[in-house]
Amino acid sequence: MDVLNKIPVREQDPKERATNFEEVCLGYNQEEAMQEASRCINCKNAQCVKGCPVAIDIPAFIHEVKEGNIAEAYKIISQSSALPAVCGRVCPQESQCEGKCIRGIKGDPISIGKLERFVADWARENGIKPEGAKEKNGKKVAVIGSGPAGLTCAGDLAKLGYDVTIFEALHEPGGVLVYGIPEFRLPKKAVVAKEIENVQALGVKIETNVVVGKSVTIDELIEEEGFDAVFIGSGAGLPKFMGIPGENSNGVFSANEYLTRSNLMKAFDENSNTPIMKSKKVGVVGGGNVAMDAARTALRLGAEVHIVYRRSEEELPARVEEVHHAKEEGIIFDLLTNPTEILADENGWVTGMKCIRMELGEPDASGRRRPVEVPGSEFVMELDTVIMSLGTSPNPLISSTTEGLETNKWKCIVAEEENGQTSKPGVYAGGDAVTGAATVILAMGAGKAAAKGIDEYLRNK
Repeated sequence: MDVLNKIPVREQDPKERATNFEEVCLGYNQEEAMQEASRCINCKNAQCVKGCPVAIDIPAFIHEVKEGNIAEAYKIISQSSALPAVCGRVCPQESQCEGKCIRGIKGDPISIGKLERFVADWARENGIKPEGAKEKNGKKVAVIGSGPAGLTCAGDLAKLGYDVTIFEALHEPGGVLVYGIPEFRLPKKAVVAKEIENVQALGVKIETNVVVGKSVTIDELIEEEGFDAVFIGSGAGLPKFMGIPGENSNGVFSANEYLTRSNLMKAFDENSNTPIMKSKKVGVVGGGNVAMDAARTALRLGAEVHIVYRRSEEELPARVEEVHHAKEEGIIFDLLTNPTEILADENGWVTGMKCIRMELGEPDASGRRRPVEVPGSEFVMELDTVIMSLGTSPNPLISSTTEGLETNKWKCIVAEEENGQTSKPGVYAGGDAVTGAATVILAMGAGKAAAKGIDEYLRNK
């Protein structure tokens, strides 16, 4: 075996998968996982752990995989992570644990994410659940939102003996895991639902269709329902738009709406009664993971799809793996291109998008080279659908109905990074509601920090 090169991961053929919603990556089997794990050099001062926002003991779990003790590996991972089968699939490992892997200096880093996925899937197939608290401590905590931050915070608190109830606004728990990330990257029934069942197995209760700020306020949860603390993990579900002419035309979607229709409401299924545009030619504006998800969804629904991004490929914020998969599937990248207007017919339906070519100038405040317009390079792209994927911000509903909860100019809740504490005593927050749209694992890290903060607060109360 060549220790410098990672064991390749089996994937669905690009032509085949471009026509279905089955999972693209097929993962390792046990033999492949044990081979990959044996490439780990078990460093004394493991940098990979420092790269993990939830601080999984990575060398320890990989050692157990190498020895074939998969149940033990799962036990180690689930001490730190409530959602290993999710993280193994959607974490940007290349910039976190794998980005710090010492083996990666001279060869390929260990495929830590794929090993985590293998262990979590094995545990699920073999009916192994995480272990809950031996006894309850009699204190109640409310968690708002059942996305990665809320599930992590709830799971950690339940393990410490708290009585935890999650309040979810939608009709199905999972937050961005169910409405934002497509089936072909993260299967809902097989993976997400099972991970949520594991959190419930720790004793966590989940109430759906509860819109905090409308159905009940945070003050009512504390004063009338007897919760000792509240964690806000309500995410960032409010889409941003460009503010260009024609943006209100029929056939312009936010990526959020488009993905929610397909992922949560199953619009891709012929038997679903949720409508979705049957598009011929789609322009997706943006270059992040969400843009890739929307583009690859539109492609599977039968359209020719263009990614329109104002910087070059080097600056694409999406994961390298996502860009690679999108290209393999036949998505066209129109880089260094910026939309200036959306064109519509007399009935208000999209017919195209006016764009201008860009070139990269000097670096701006973010350190990336700023795109500058090339004079006289305007052109029209004929389209019938435009999907805006420019990021999201938190919905102001909770902050506007909660006295004494400080927010910043982006309407994000202000919270301490190390313990999630907000300006309101007993109220903690984390994830996208605090940072604006970020990754699943960073939200989990924030949920974890807040669980620790809430535990300290209630023990000293």
